[in-house]
Amino acid sequence: MAIPGHVDPVPVPRTLPPRKDGRIDLIGLARDEIRMALETAQLEPRQAKLRAKQLWHWIYNRGATDFAVMTDIAKDMRLWLANRFVLSRPEVVEAQVSTDGTRKWLLRSDDGNDYEMVFIPDADRGTLCVSSQVGCTLNCRFCHTGTMRLVRNLTAGEIVGQVMLARDSLGEWPSSPDGRMLTNIVMMGMGEPLYNFDAVRDALSIVMDGDGLALSRRRITLSTSGVVPMMERAGREIGVNLAVSLHAVTKEVRDEIVPLNRKYGIEELLQACADYPGVNNARRITFEYVMLRDKNDSDEDARELVRLIRKFKLPAKVNLIPFNPWPGAAYETSTPERVKRFSDIVFEAGISAPVRTPRGRDINAACGQLKTASEKKSRAELDRLAEEKQAALG
Repeated sequence: MAIPGHVDPVPVPRTLPPRKDGRIDLIGLARDEIRMALETAQLEPRQAKLRAKQLWHWIYNRGATDFAVMTDIAKDMRLWLANRFVLSRPEVVEAQVSTDGTRKWLLRSDDGNDYEMVFIPDADRGTLCVSSQVGCTLNCRFCHTGTMRLVRNLTAGEIVGQVMLARDSLGEWPSSPDGRMLTNIVMMGMGEPLYNFDAVRDALSIVMDGDGLALSRRRITLSTSGVVPMMERAGREIGVNLAVSLHAVTKEVRDEIVPLNRKYGIEELLQACADYPGVNNARRITFEYVMLRDKNDSDEDARELVRLIRKFKLPAKVNLIPFNPWPGAAYETSTPERVKRFSDIVFEAGISAPVRTPRGRDINAACGQLKTASEKKSRAELDRLAEEKQAALG
């Protein structure tokens, strides 16, 4: 059965146009790719190997954005590098801070596409929610990003660039695992990470590199809506924690709110979870479950969720997420009493079911909301300018 949506669910990779200044961005390149870029620029191989090591340290341990600060590299070499390469960050279109400390950024790529990232501070951790695509193709009914067309995949550099920008904003260079605010990463921003597998894998390998950004794989979670054929490969090649956007326990309801279910059903998805490499009681699957009033929040739904987890013998926890409403949404948030009752049923079955505290509602922190607000503002501004021009002519 075809999945409703604007475009095919597996996007065709698109080659990005080169930078207008002809320089090559080193952010997101692996060590060997940096060395090869230097050699391609006619640097002698032994020199290229040494410079690649130095550049890696400056980029990922010191957070350098300018070759001029690289004091252990000769000045003439720094000028040579600056003429050929760049260390970029995403352009910040808008940055907001919530009353609860949540930070949200609307970012823009070199080719003029907008995407988002969110930082959520807690008492014992700070989590960065990273986007993998511009827009999305899955059209999950409760998700605001699902109302947007998929424009393209983000590159590995654009994915790593989000982490770099967050570190910039939090003042966390030089890189050190001790005492930093950004401790966790979740691939839960705009897009479906497993439909941009290669770039997500390559970006996370840099993030997890002990000589790179040095975040432990135990502190990184990849969230999927259920791209079953890619899940086992993700476990083998990336090896981070897995979160699954489940959101319903019956075919009828999940077909409606997560249309990918029409292609990969609940039973097939849960079997893929059971087969995920490395899953055990110490490394549980996380099921994300957004609470939608009178849609998926009944006692019967909670009991069926317990039955399914037991059937597939899944080491699992369930994150219950009160729906973060947005204008035009077809659903309402479950009442606090209903959420608590649902949670109690799952807890009583021996499965952890914490309720996620809504964050950043005053800054439109749900995925896609800031981008849409910005677009509305841009259209309003264009309309105003058009009216002023007409009045002037008038």
